[in-house]
Amino acid sequence: MKLEQLLDSNVENFDEYPMLYFQNKQFTNVETKRMADRFASGLKQQGINKGDRVMVIMPNCPEVIFSYQGINRAGAVIVPVMFTLHPKEIHYIVANSGVKAIITSSLVIEKVRAAMKDLEDQPTIIAVDLPSSDEVRNFYQILAENEPLGTSLTTTEDDTAVILYTSGTTGSPKGVLLTHKNLFSNAENSAKHNETERGTTLGILPLAHVYGLTISNICMMLGGAIVIFPSFNLADVFTAIEKHKVKSFSAVPAMIHAMLSYPDGDKYDTSSLEWVGSGSAPLPVALLNAFQARFNAEIYEGYGLSEAAPIVTAHRKNIEIKPGSVGIPIPGVEIKIVDDAGSELPVGEVGELLVRGDNVTPGYFNNLVETEKVLKSSWLHTGDMARLDDDGYLYIVDRKKDLIIRGGFNLYPRDVEEILNRHVAVSEASVVGIPDERMGEEMVACVVKKEGTHVTSEELVRFCQDHLAKNKTPRQIIFLEALPRNGVGKILKTHLRKTAVEMISPNNQA
Repeated sequence: MKLEQLLDSNVENFDEYPMLYFQNKQFTNVETKRMADRFASGLKQQGINKGDRVMVIMPNCPEVIFSYQGINRAGAVIVPVMFTLHPKEIHYIVANSGVKAIITSSLVIEKVRAAMKDLEDQPTIIAVDLPSSDEVRNFYQILAENEPLGTSLTTTEDDTAVILYTSGTTGSPKGVLLTHKNLFSNAENSAKHNETERGTTLGILPLAHVYGLTISNICMMLGGAIVIFPSFNLADVFTAIEKHKVKSFSAVPAMIHAMLSYPDGDKYDTSSLEWVGSGSAPLPVALLNAFQARFNAEIYEGYGLSEAAPIVTAHRKNIEIKPGSVGIPIPGVEIKIVDDAGSELPVGEVGELLVRGDNVTPGYFNNLVETEKVLKSSWLHTGDMARLDDDGYLYIVDRKKDLIIRGGFNLYPRDVEEILNRHVAVSEASVVGIPDERMGEEMVACVVKKEGTHVTSEELVRFCQDHLAKNKTPRQIIFLEALPRNGVGKILKTHLRKTAVEMISPNNQA
């Protein structure tokens, strides 16, 4: 199956119903299909052909869904980009992917203009909320000028549907190729795994991120509806849960933390809420327990990555929830844990996580060297250190590149982060390694305190030593106002390492 067939099947199986809610607007599934068909025709008129890349860069809105479906219906490839990126980052993606058109909005247009400077081939700019001019085509004018174009018959399930650029924390971003089969199979198997019911969910994840993209695909497949949020606003989120009797939605830990900390949360009726899916970043066990206690809703933590389209493992209804674990593999996905030599490790031992299945990327766009590093004998090498228990539940220990080697001993930051997050004065914590002449690397914890609390670095070090061996605890604590995050809420440890090196001092305390 191809991605555009998700919407065709949705209309065929569920008849017409309100599918997208956005601010004071709503669009049915039939209206969404009509928009997508017209936009596909418009893209053809703009010279967009099979395999051409089209960038979509704007905050969440219905036009993102219309665009995604229209691009695939034209046989073209979606290049979703977070609108929060710097113009230099956008420039790199535009140049590397060779996009022929950019779909954007007034909020992002100046960044797009800056990103296009010095490009030899200038992409067509299509804006959803700006009038047509010599420089820009209006999205809705294109729709009005073109008759609907049906599902593309030229593409196959093995053709590229999406190119997702990684965050680039270890160098230039890489374009992850995801085929129609990758994304369709992942949505289908995730829906089976979670036994998700038809209903209304919250679109709080960026649609430019693979997690948000897949959740929208699952929603179409199941005949669901989405309340789309242009930004994560807590009052709007709680209002939508109450108004639409939302039973479940997917989020990242930063959003779960914000909801738990929201002082007005108890003013809303959230009794409909049954479970929340958490992914994209590690979820502290203390946060999981506190959220479940306050909202009487389960948290189903899972694991995934862009190269796996993205969902690999998850918890679900009717199986044991193991705090600290990211669940079991979804149908159609295989995993194993290996040592540095590639040999499979026994249960309980920590090694690199490998993934195999129809969801795994065929590689990186125009980057054979990096492709060969991560894809070996059909297995995706994730770079994540993990272990399995006797029941097949997966535990992510840390990113391989975040491993701290202190005096020859392997130290895993997440062990310390879990301890620190239990402290009554700690709102959030992240642990990094910095260079040290004597030990090779030294462990530093970056902590955000809860408002109105007081704690010293020495107290937190002692707290860690009460729960872990002394050689596994940080030597320094630094206090920050907030932890740096990317557009989907993942902590940027590269930035934290730089900050720690600049701030580190033996006398640093609250």
